[in-house]
Amino acid sequence: MVLTDERVIPKLMNPKNGLLKEHIQRYKFASGFAKGKVLDIACGVGYGSHILLNGKNRELIKHIVGVDIDEDTIQYARENYAHDKAAYYKMNALSPDLVDELGQFDTIISFETVEHLEEDIIFIDNLYRLLKLNGKLIISTPFGRGRGIQCSNPFHIHQYKEEEFIELLEIFDSVKMYHQRDETIEIPIEDKKYYLMVAVCSKL
Repeated sequence: MVLTDERVIPKLMNPKNGLLKEHIQRYKFASGFAKGKVLDIACGVGYGSHILLNGKNRELIKHIVGVDIDEDTIQYARENYAHDKAAYYKMNALSPDLVDELGQFDTIISFETVEHLEEDIIFIDNLYRLLKLNGKLIISTPFGRGRGIQCSNPFHIHQYKEEEFIELLEIFDSVKMYHQRDETIEIPIEDKKYYLMVAVCSKL
């Protein structure tokens, strides 16, 4: 398994760990939108599927596909988060063949991924092509000093300003922005400091 400071493995972490709690809250937030065929792209060790399949819309979820680039991580997901409604595959999120290999989805989840990819525009285009008409994409990324500007996190290539993130998502017909601080995800409140952006995008 590829281990970085950002790899979230709940079974190996203190339940009170702030990073873990923030990640779990994002999946709980996404559970309110998830339905039909769901894609969790860069799914990590697969704990998100467990949250979604026990979340608000669990009865509306037909199947979850988790995709990650690391074989050991996918194997861990298969061993620790197996479910008859979930499947995990080693794939590259930037592959132009993803739509042909996986088909399209009613809901796509992409948390803390786009900032790691130099080819961010290609990634967003892939997400658009993978999403069915009337589908929803829930995507998050941290606030930063600007696209492509070096930041303190060695794993991040991009840390966007909000207007840059919205511009990146302009291929979608509708983008509704939320902000996250700790375990709170909400429509932003003026003068309140947030750490992350969470966008709910629609393809109409």
